[in-house]
Amino acid sequence: MGDPGVPTPAALRRPTPVSVARPAAPATPGPQSSGSTPSAFGRVDPDGTVYLLAPEGEVVVGQWAAGTPEEGLAFFARKYEDLVVEVDLIAARVADGRASGDQADGVVTKVRQALAARSFVGDVAALEARLDALATAASAARERARERRAAERAAALETRTALVAEAESLAASTAWKSTAERYAAIVEEWKAIPRADRATEQDLWKRISTARTSFDKRRRAHFTEVDAQRKDVIASKRALIARAETLSQSTDWQKTGKQLRDLLDEWKALPRASRSDEEKLWKRFKASQDAFYAARTAAAEASEEELRINIPVKEALAEEAEALLPVTDLAAAKRALRGIQERWDKAGDLPKSDRGRLEARLKKVEDAVRSQQDAAWTSSSGTVATDAFAQALERLQAKRDAASVRGDAAATAELDAQIASTKALMGRA
Repeated sequence: MGDPGVPTPAALRRPTPVSVARPAAPATPGPQSSGSTPSAFGRVDPDGTVYLLAPEGEVVVGQWAAGTPEEGLAFFARKYEDLVVEVDLIAARVADGRASGDQADGVVTKVRQALAARSFVGDVAALEARLDALATAASAARERARERRAAERAAALETRTALVAEAESLAASTAWKSTAERYAAIVEEWKAIPRADRATEQDLWKRISTARTSFDKRRRAHFTEVDAQRKDVIASKRALIARAETLSQSTDWQKTGKQLRDLLDEWKALPRASRSDEEKLWKRFKASQDAFYAARTAAAEASEEELRINIPVKEALAEEAEALLPVTDLAAAKRALRGIQERWDKAGDLPKSDRGRLEARLKKVEDAVRSQQDAAWTSSSGTVATDAFAQALERLQAKRDAASVRGDAAATAELDAQIASTKALMGRA
């Protein structure tokens, strides 16, 4: 006798293959399990020959010489059960989507070959039915896979088409930074989409590339122009800085202050340079202005300090003028006030901090005398009033000229108002 489990030539007889039709999951009864009786599907002769009870009749599947006939049947039944386990496993994996139709077909082919070899003992019809069900399930799985791939290709095409439309819509954008970033993101999104129809994808990619190239050309042209403008702006601002630095040494405070303000207006009218250039240029320009204004402030403070010696003099003159009130003798009060006014003008200017206070005290006296004089003029003849107005105008004009010479704009404006008022009164007189 031969080795146990080795099939004889007679066992190589193969049945005709059955046509394949697969349901979604195996529906036929399971083949013999380990709990089945092997003797129902085979037997062992006393000489150790093992037979399978196949649909076509008894088939010799091998020889057994290693034990009892029952052990021989169990040995060949385990071969059958191994095939059953393999079919059941792939059927379950196909049913839950973990295995493809092609993988199931591979198992079907392998098990059909083993089934045709007749080297086992078991329920041939049941296993064939199970294989038919598995083949049908494999076909359905392939169809589902084809449908899924078709859906994925359609979705991929839709996504790519949307990216193309977006890319083409951005070609005319002037949001240079954000659009460039979006084009880069579109490229990365394109790469992440599953590949499908190569020819179609190449055509779509050309459209994205064309749109992006168009945008990039416009962006480069824009920044070339911006760079040229930036250089012009820098040159213009450097010229303003040179003028400001020259003016910063001037001591013609009023004229130079106006010129520096004009330069600042010119600066503001120019476009901004790059952030770093603008900060450096502005720092130089402002430093020139600050130097001039600091010098002007220092000069003004020094001048103000020099004028402090005039405060006691004008304090005394204000007190002297206030002593004229109330007016009892208009003519004497006028003479005394004229003397005070002359000495006031000769005493010189006052610091700004004291000027308004002391001049207001003198003005109060002047207004009181003028008011009383107006009342007197009202009752006097027109000729006398006219002469008095003329004299008053001469004095006011002299004071106005003196205020203008010393550069006291506030006093000049006040005297102009007094002159206008006196002229109006003179006209009515």
